[in-house]
Formats: sequence, structure tokens, C-alpha cells
Amino acid sequence: MSPEAPADPSRRPVTDPLNPPLPTADAAYWEVAAASFDEEPDHGLRDPAVRAARLRSWLPSAPGAVLDLGCGTGSLSLLAAEQGHRVTGIDRSARMIERARTKLAGRDAAFLVGDAAEPPVGERRFDAVLVRHVLWALPDPAAALRHWAGLLTPGGRLVLVEGRWGEADPIGLPADELAALVEPLAARTRVESLAHDPALWGKEVADERYVLIADLPRRHTEVVDVHGAVRRGGEDAVAHDPSGPGRAVVLDGPGWTG
Repeated sequence: MSPEAPADPSRRPVTDPLNPPLPTADAAYWEVAAASFDEEPDHGLRDPAVRAARLRSWLPSAPGAVLDLGCGTGSLSLLAAEQGHRVTGIDRSARMIERARTKLAGRDAAFLVGDAAEPPVGERRFDAVLVRHVLWALPDPAAALRHWAGLLTPGGRLVLVEGRWGEADPIGLPADELAALVEPLAARTRVESLAHDPALWGKEVADERYVLIADLPRRHTEVVDVHGAVRRGGEDAVAHDPSGPGRAVVLDGPGWTG
């Protein structure tokens, strides 16, 4: 996990239950945390069948290149690799990266120490960017989203697992705020609530937890071709064609797989 944020901010060290503090976000904290990071159900994914089913519907169906930002010990990277994707993981913690490399030894995966907000991937482009519990703690989420969108191939996908944790003193990024940040970048978005599934967290939760999936526009020439065909079919077809130049924001259930 990138040191900007704990993997599950609801699991913070608690001294005052009404005002629980965040753990320190410096690199030293995460270097120490790496040894026991996977012991939490939502960190090490001790029920991988549950997570694999979720991730399969979030990532593109065809095997492709996935960039896992704030990858921690590589738990989500492993699930993506098991589904046939080529994974690149980025984390600021060298010990987290070391554990991720061990966990995915022999698989089509590479791990680099670096900043999740500006990953050191050069000119490489990816079919999906996967980010869990990082964006909410960045100083400029909008800038990070623009940068990540620029790392995607045309028609690529952002998979953003976020939330607003806690009830008395909540922290995080509400789904409607994240949707507003992503909307200028995306051809369509979908939000899926994750709060109702205790298997994901190892406990019942009452706060807001979700994944936002955003598909970016395809190449301009493809959009023009589709738009021309749709216009010949009538104005109503424009409103219902998801690959047209207009944006469609869909807040629906888990049935859409893309």
C-alpha cells in the first residue's frame, strides 16, 4: 500500500474511539507495517475466492496490462495475474514491494518502488489502472486522476476502490464526489457499493465503501464513426449508445461487467 493512506482507513490505531487518529503516513510506518500487513482480512485477502469474483467483473475481460498503484504486498496484483493480466505494481515502501515480488514470483508481474500519484512507468500505457484506498488521501485527487487517465490506452479503465470511513468523525472520499472528479475524463462510469458484503472486510460495516469503474473514451476516429452511424439512426439512438461522444454515468448494481 502506498504510504499516502492505510489500506483500510477504518482499521486505524484507536486511543479515543470518538476521535481515532490516522497512522503516520511516512515511509517508516509502512516499512514496519509490511511484516504484518496481510494479517487483516481485507489486506491479505484471506478469502481470495470472494475478491477474485469481484475483481473479475471490474477489470477488462480480455487479458491486458494492469497498473496496480499503492499495491502494498501485491494481494490485488496476485488476483489480477491469476486472471491472466500482466501486472505492474507501484508502492513507496520497499518492504511492501519486496513482499509483493515474493508473492508473485514466477508470474507475469513487475514491482517498482515509487509514488502512486506519479508512477515511474515512463511511456508505458495500460489497459486498466487499479487503485485501492489511495486517492482519498492524496493532496490533489483531480490531478492524480488526470495523470492516471493519461497512462491508459484509449478505451482503458480506471478501477477505484474508495470509501468514507467512520461514523462519528468520517474520513475519505464519498462516491458522489469521486464521480464528479472522474466525469470529465470518462465515457461512462459505474459505482458499486461494497459495504453490504462483510466477507470483503472481515466484519460488518456501516460506513460507505464502494468501487468506481470508469471507462475512458476510445480513439477519436472511432467515436466519429460511431457518431455518424448513430445520427443516421435517429436522435433517440444517440441517447442510448454508450460508445457515442456523450458521457453516460450509470449508477447500477453488480450485473454490469463490461
